[in-house]
Amino acid sequence: MKMGMIGLGKMGGNMAARLRLAGHEVVGYDPFSDASDVTSLGALVRTLGPTPRVAWVMVPAGEPTESTVNELSELLSPGDLVIDGGNSNWRDSVRRGELLAERDLGFIDCGTSGGIWGRSEGYCLMVGGEAEHVALAQPLFDALRPPEGGFVHAGAVGTGHFTKMVHNGIEYGLMQSYAEGYELLVRSGLGIDVAGSLEAWQHGSVVRSWLLDLLVRALEDDPDLAGIAGVGQDSGEGRWTVTEAIERGVATPAISAALYARLVSQQDESVAMKAVAALRNQFGGHEVVAESGKQDGRQAGKRGGGP
Repeated sequence: MKMGMIGLGKMGGNMAARLRLAGHEVVGYDPFSDASDVTSLGALVRTLGPTPRVAWVMVPAGEPTESTVNELSELLSPGDLVIDGGNSNWRDSVRRGELLAERDLGFIDCGTSGGIWGRSEGYCLMVGGEAEHVALAQPLFDALRPPEGGFVHAGAVGTGHFTKMVHNGIEYGLMQSYAEGYELLVRSGLGIDVAGSLEAWQHGSVVRSWLLDLLVRALEDDPDLAGIAGVGQDSGEGRWTVTEAIERGVATPAISAALYARLVSQQDESVAMKAVAALRNQFGGHEVVAESGKQDGRQAGKRGGGP
């Protein structure tokens, strides 16, 4: 297929590379990247050729996504398709889908997980949209996902980002559990080989996982996590998960506690949050802040960012 990728950062750029490796022709646009193939959204749309054209949006959630989708709605023609692969709020995706449908444009909300490792390992894709639109983009999804699994058509527009929101809420809880266990081992006073213990858990243990592998990797890079401030950034999805759970009367104590721990970490130093910050860096390439720059880390946490 020929498609447009809007946003060539850590996720969009790597996704474009994986798509090209699979034989797809990708036209990239990012006003902040030298890798951009065109100089404007209008030029991107013209380069994509005749309908049906596919434009995949990988820009930060909120106003950047809003303005990009709105501009595309003016540039594209009936029958074209917009895919939002960022971490948008699912309610915004429903609204955007309705806006585009009024102009006979397709819309898919694609919750995307895989971080900086997705380029080589494949991405987990959680998709919401009409069956005909999903079928149009299926060759792209097949190229991005791992060889087996890693894809679900969750339902109507909005369900992809809702599913990704819950996914990230679970991620909050898992990361917090590993981080708290790490701190307890460090502060046991028993001279425990912490790194060795975590490495042992990677094999045969019921708590083995990719997140555990990444924590072990982070400790190999920085045994005491000395270069990382204990600040867990709150990027929004955890808050949304807790809010949606409250509205539906679903108890989510582990996810809620993990969210609150991140908020507290933006005020007080936390050994556990060093582990959370290290994990976010390992799987998503999120910037870590050294001890001397902790205040900047707090501010960044309040602004939000990726998963």
